[in-house]
Amino acid sequence: MANKKNFPTIKPSSRTFTAGRYPQTEFVAQNGAKTVLRYGNKQVDAKLTLGFTNLTDSEVNEILNTYEEVNSDYDYLEFHGGDALAGITFPVPDTDDSVLFDKVRVSDGTGKLLLRYRFDGPPTVTSVRPNRSNVQCKFVACLDGD
Repeated sequence: MANKKNFPTIKPSSRTFTAGRYPQTEFVAQNGAKTVLRYGNKQVDAKLTLGFTNLTDSEVNEILNTYEEVNSDYDYLEFHGGDALAGITFPVPDTDDSVLFDKVRVSDGTGKLLLRYRFDGPPTVTSVRPNRSNVQCKFVACLDGD
């Protein structure tokens, strides 16, 4: 069973989120008629990219250690406790909701996360000067069953 690992509490300088897709197959007949078979009602493969600039070597090491820790046992990441999603938690007027934050952290209503983020490849580290680097992390959301 996959376990939750917390992403380091480092605030990214940029974030990119691409909503997931519904698992489906499309068949097109010779006359152009389309038939779609949908395999579920939950989106999968959401993409999240976090860019970090001007990190110290110790902060880069935290991210790289998290990458190794998560992938060694095929665990998943939780962003809620840190600063990784800071900046997309803007409130919807007259409510306590945050639309984009809720899209990134889809849950079943009881707090259990439906989408579990895993690294979509190793982090990319670019050294800009001694003890300063830029890092880019790409994540993909998986729909896991327990």
